[in-house]
Amino acid sequence: MEDNSIQSGNTVTVNGQIGIKIDKKFRVMLQVFNLFNTRAHAIDYYYISRLPGEPDAGIGDRHFHPIESRSFRINLVGNF
Repeated sequence: MEDNSIQSGNTVTVNGQIGIKIDKKFRVMLQVFNLFNTRAHAIDYYYISRLPGEPDAGIGDRHFHPIESRSFRINLVGNF
């Protein structure tokens, strides 16, 4: 909330990157996101929402977006 009466907890994720040079022009990079597959919220929001059957004034609650699960990316990088 704007008065700071409701706060989210901290979230820590670990990402990593490693690469190898193939020759003078090319290298391969491996990136890992969310290395430890942390299950947490990437961001939290607090606002009043209303679902069918709930009071007309709505209910204040936290809404969140979860952190993406572990993922990998491989890049081939060239210097021309």
